[in-house]
Amino acid sequence: MEEYFHPVSSYKVTSEYDGVRLDNCLISRLKGLPRTKIYSIIRKGEVRVNKSRSKPSLKLKQGDIIRIPPYRVSSGTRLYITQKDKERISESIIVREKNYVIINKPAGVASHGGSGISAGVIEIIRELDRKYQKAQLVHRIDKDTSGCLVIALKKSFLRNLHEEIRNKQVDKIYDLVVFGRWPDSLIKLDKPLKTVRTGNGEREAIIDTTGKEAITEFSIVKTSSKYSLLQSRIITGRMHQIRAHALHAGFPIVGDLRYGDSELNDKVRKEGINRMMLHARSINFKNLDLNAEAETPQSFLKFFS
Repeated sequence: MEEYFHPVSSYKVTSEYDGVRLDNCLISRLKGLPRTKIYSIIRKGEVRVNKSRSKPSLKLKQGDIIRIPPYRVSSGTRLYITQKDKERISESIIVREKNYVIINKPAGVASHGGSGISAGVIEIIRELDRKYQKAQLVHRIDKDTSGCLVIALKKSFLRNLHEEIRNKQVDKIYDLVVFGRWPDSLIKLDKPLKTVRTGNGEREAIIDTTGKEAITEFSIVKTSSKYSLLQSRIITGRMHQIRAHALHAGFPIVGDLRYGDSELNDKVRKEGINRMMLHARSINFKNLDLNAEAETPQSFLKFFS
């Protein structure tokens, strides 16, 4: 397999990437470079935006200058997209509009593809139709979470959506099943979250007073002696927020392999539960008349039949 060396270079941000996150821009442009490597070079400060170190979440502006360090890629490195992948994502589209689509993302499919991961939603969407070739994720949901995921088809509309997110004009409701009987009195968790790196380099959210504000509201839908079906509304949008808050409350999400209870997860796996019980039920951009709802999966209700 042949390797190609790319020397240090710079890229002047065009209108195509105006309003796009730095990491998403590099993932799109540096074809073949593993996603983990992209995050590594950003974190180490090897990538510079206007001569300054930047976070992956930085929103780019037209005219910004990105300094890209030298890197190597294999000629054989590419994401493999099957016809089955295309059919699965195509069938998951619940809203089709001129400027955007919304899908009910299946659990187990990443929002973005990358090293060691099969193609993600955004790569598959771009292969479905020529008019989707410049599609961009508006936000992300975890690989193991199902539900509403918004994808912009035009950069100008993407900027509008990001502005709504920055102004906290977006409502997101999640369904989740947790171990244990959730108390009636627990309706809100206001615990700051800090992102840390684990021993294997993965990011994880922990409760920490030096972290960022994180507020989650919970309401009970159904309960039993062993499980609770909840609806959750996130007031802030932090990484793994619902998962970390549920764990902190003492009620880990069923099937959550990172923040969950391994012994309890082993038991439900033997009963045929092979996914995390977290589902992005609805999303509503209040000022843009953009909303969608993805019905609660039937598997969530089986715990209470």
